[in-house]
Amino acid sequence: MAISRAQLLKELLPGLNALFGLEYAKYGEETKEIFETESSDRSFEEETKLSGFSAAPVKNEGSAIEYDNAQEAWSARYTHETIAMGFSITEEAIEDNLYDSLSARYTKALARAMAYTKQVKGATILNNAFAAGTTYGDGQTLCSTAHPLVSGGTNSNRPAVAADLNETSLEAAVIQIAGWTDERSLLIAAKPRKLIIPPNLQFVATRLLETEGRVGTADNDINALRNNGSIPEGFAVNHYLTDPDAWFLMTDVPNGLKHFVRTPMSTSMDADFDTGNSRYKARERYSFGVSDPLGIYGSPGA
Repeated sequence: MAISRAQLLKELLPGLNALFGLEYAKYGEETKEIFETESSDRSFEEETKLSGFSAAPVKNEGSAIEYDNAQEAWSARYTHETIAMGFSITEEAIEDNLYDSLSARYTKALARAMAYTKQVKGATILNNAFAAGTTYGDGQTLCSTAHPLVSGGTNSNRPAVAADLNETSLEAAVIQIAGWTDERSLLIAAKPRKLIIPPNLQFVATRLLETEGRVGTADNDINALRNNGSIPEGFAVNHYLTDPDAWFLMTDVPNGLKHFVRTPMSTSMDADFDTGNSRYKARERYSFGVSDPLGIYGSPGA
């Protein structure tokens, strides 16, 4: 009896896994520019934002110390999704010596599909940043002019009037971010880190952040954004943003947008006894979400 390739799957698997890994990495992970990645060992993750304390009062001589109460502001839940896909090569194709060419081609296509899916799911958080139907723990959209505070005030992480990306709107964003407070209205001295843009705005971003002089003016002034290092990590293009004029600033506020990995990417292979087909699959489980909307500032464009 002749031995077929379907009977040598264990020997073939390392080669396919190597090919899958190389192809998967080729497409990059643009979500890393936006999300903090953490591992998870639960079916879901839940993070709670605490209010902290108000400003410390002066204690007069002989008077009792004042006590304050911290409380929960709101919670964010991350529900992991399982993403899996595979392909099958028929017994007849294996007999006709088509296994090598088909498996290489299909493995590359599978890696591309898995990588594309992750990038789209991550970008969806930003694509829905201004959508009225997509809200988070504080009852607001990701980018809102009215994120409520325990103290009774609000924070705004978008312009009051939607603005295109330009020198004026970017400088206004930097100033607005600097005015953010915590839940008890204490300034947090937040700063922007990186500009996230769709491909349509890459040339605008280059001129705004990398030229020495001001853009679009005859004045012999320095580019204050560049000179001050206002956006220290520059800009990153996200090819999965659907709005061509929406733009975002990632900030240094911790625990902002997160990506939890429940099960890292894994691949496996087996033979179907009934059909003789060889099957190869890829699987991972993860979630994207928002713990603190102050991790980002955004404008939908004018």
